[in-house]
Amino acid sequence: MTPWRVAADVVGRVPPETTQQAVGYPALFVLVALGALVPVIPTGALVSSAAVVAFHQQQSLPLGVLLVVAVGALAAFTGDVALYWLGSRGVRSRGGSRWLESLRGRAEPERLERARQKLDEHGVLVLVLSRLVPAGRIPVMLACLLGGLPLRRFARGDAPACLAWAATYGLIGILGGSLFSEPWKGVVLAVGLTLLISAAPGVWRRLRPGRVRP
Repeated sequence: MTPWRVAADVVGRVPPETTQQAVGYPALFVLVALGALVPVIPTGALVSSAAVVAFHQQQSLPLGVLLVVAVGALAAFTGDVALYWLGSRGVRSRGGSRWLESLRGRAEPERLERARQKLDEHGVLVLVLSRLVPAGRIPVMLACLLGGLPLRRFARGDAPACLAWAATYGLIGILGGSLFSEPWKGVVLAVGLTLLISAAPGVWRRLRPGRVRP
């Protein structure tokens, strides 16, 4: 057997279910929670990829995918609440904080103003949409912080938002897993779809009619 064939077999092989549960779920939780704090980690792609692997664990369907969604939602909620708490400390202090400044730097003024308007009109329900719209989470979170929304109210609105977000990317993983018999192909498709979804708003803002170019 050639080395390339061996490598393909290793990549395409789904790990035993006990190994996935012992390593995969805790790792998924840590990475998604960390991704809520550090924007360089593509959390949606992580959930979709984990759902692909769980989909191919035939013994655990649909429990495996449901566990991926539950772990992803809990991790996203934990990261969001931690980031909101850190940002609220900056709002209360005179000098602010690096976390609050980081949130300000990641929210365009135009998107922040729209988030404030939506928050005034719809309250914490806008948190659900902010999690589903690419690049919508931070402006809405910052609007909540600057509007003085208590952490408890933010958490109540963010919990269903995180669940809807994890379920959406879990469905993308199911789609990728159902189209291919080899798990790695499903992972590639799921990651590609999540990255495309994430990049679409930025591309549209650059190409939309009437945009003033520098």
